[in-house]
Amino acid sequence: MRSTTTRRRTPRWMTWALAGLLALLSGYAVFGSWRQSQLMSRIALDASNTDLAQDASYQATHELSLIQASLVEPDGEEQQQLALAEGRVAAAIDRLAGADADHADRIRIIADRHARLQVAVRTYLEQLDRADVAAARATLEARIEPLTTVITADLLDEQNEHLAAYATNQASSRSDSHWLVGGSLVIFALGLCLLSLFGWSNRAHRRLVERMATTDSLTGLPNRSAFGAAVDVALAHGRPTVLTVNLDGFRDVNDRLGHRIGDLLLIEVGRRLAASVRELDAVARLGGDEFGVLLTDGDPQTGANIAARLIESFNEPFVIGEVIIDLEVSIGATIADADTDVTTMFQQADIALHTAKEQRLGFHLYAADHAQDTAARLTLLGDLRRALDVDDQIALHYQPKIDVGTEAVAGVEALARWQHPERGPISPGEFIPVLESTSLIHRFTDRVLVLALTQARCWLDAGYRVPVAVNVSTRSLLDTSFPDRVAELLSDTRVPGELLCIEITEHTVMSDPATTIEALRRIRALGVKTSIDDYGTGYSSMTYLKLLPLDELKIDRSFVSDMAIDHANRALVRSTVELGRNLGLTVVAEGVEDAETHVALHSVGCDLAQGYHFARPLPADALTARLSRTSETLLVAP
Repeated sequence: MRSTTTRRRTPRWMTWALAGLLALLSGYAVFGSWRQSQLMSRIALDASNTDLAQDASYQATHELSLIQASLVEPDGEEQQQLALAEGRVAAAIDRLAGADADHADRIRIIADRHARLQVAVRTYLEQLDRADVAAARATLEARIEPLTTVITADLLDEQNEHLAAYATNQASSRSDSHWLVGGSLVIFALGLCLLSLFGWSNRAHRRLVERMATTDSLTGLPNRSAFGAAVDVALAHGRPTVLTVNLDGFRDVNDRLGHRIGDLLLIEVGRRLAASVRELDAVARLGGDEFGVLLTDGDPQTGANIAARLIESFNEPFVIGEVIIDLEVSIGATIADADTDVTTMFQQADIALHTAKEQRLGFHLYAADHAQDTAARLTLLGDLRRALDVDDQIALHYQPKIDVGTEAVAGVEALARWQHPERGPISPGEFIPVLESTSLIHRFTDRVLVLALTQARCWLDAGYRVPVAVNVSTRSLLDTSFPDRVAELLSDTRVPGELLCIEITEHTVMSDPATTIEALRRIRALGVKTSIDDYGTGYSSMTYLKLLPLDELKIDRSFVSDMAIDHANRALVRSTVELGRNLGLTVVAEGVEDAETHVALHSVGCDLAQGYHFARPLPADALTARLSRTSETLLVAP
């Protein structure tokens, strides 16, 4: 009996002992795994923050190198790349701020310093545009380089702090791992099994860390590093296509609705992009509001079709909670050739994206001759800078504005002409867009205003009051100092304000309505007239037209040229004339080429007109001769 009892109790004891040991070891393993999970998450976060700080430091150093290089070669491409470099530094700091909540105040200080740096850089570039190298060098040494040094040092401090935390957590992880393994070996019979379980858990955590290192933490898409690796693999097997997708107006979403809405929007954008490509394609978040798409084939039509599908996917607004957001995208694309590497593909896609945004194309494919076009633009820009340093290359011709009823000259429009010393006459359509992409447009606008007002003064001295209209670019009008420069030039030339008219386009209004309205109000306070040029070709709303301080409305030639035979255009011109009359504006028709159009304009009550039917643009002396041959009392000074 005893023997039997013993045999029965021993298994029961062993069962309880085994259960206890299993429970103890299970709890021990669970605790150890949880501890490892926490440490791994911290290690991944510190590694990510270290990379972000390192990237921001690199971008800041790269920006400084471009600034320094622009001093050596003011006409070089480095100055053209500064705007992109500035955006990359700001984006890198923003990413660091978004990921490192513990150091938000310190990173905000870094961002503020970078904002101050950009003020100094703008001053520096303006000094270079004026060819004031000594002043530019002083600004570089006294303001730009010290600020960049402080910013870089702060970013390196951030990087080193996260590296130290990374090392500490790694050491803790290793220590805990040894402790867990040592404890497992106490129960040898079960330790082997549990050790295997721990090994599996540890491998799972390593896979998690590796996945986190290659995954964007916000959207769950592959990050820039993983995308670059995928492009590298694709290059080894064929000619892939890379699309760079950028959200138009995303900064406004962050500024007006907050970063929380912005983050939720980025998540939805990632999902929509991923749903719009093929299964074999890859979508990644490259940073900020920029995404990448990898197509494994190099067919240009396929790339264009996928880009069209992506653009179309943004036709539907995004609904974030109770907020409805409309977004558009710009897409740049490049197709690999035999010698392309990952870095080159990224650069080419960025160049194509910049072109798509600048020219409002929606989608643009990088072309091999783009670099040649860029070189040609830089050469033209250098020639323009030199042309503004002399007195005989930039001149004005004047096209009369004619009273439709009396056919008297009611004013003129000043049109710039460039006589290149080697190439001869160069069309404004070729050099004006180049000027508008740089701060050199301010010098050009000042030159045109000086020439126009000086000629108006000459006509006044000869007994003619000739109002002169000058076209002003968006960039010049939105410069807060522009109205003050106009006031100074009026004073210097002793020309009454009412003899000057500033013409702007609808695009200028829509680019920044509030600033445009304020600038026009300040200009009109000088007595200067204001006009909307090429009306009907843009997208300005009636509300803005009502709010704008305007004196004149110019109907684009595309509506005027065939209004005598096209009833639809005739109706549009009539309605525009009535709109202008109701708003108290003078209406001018452009592009009048024949007598039939003149008659049609008279029948709808248009005020003024200009075009080859009346006169081509004339040099100042030719127009003066015409005035001297006429008896138009409108122009004769009292």
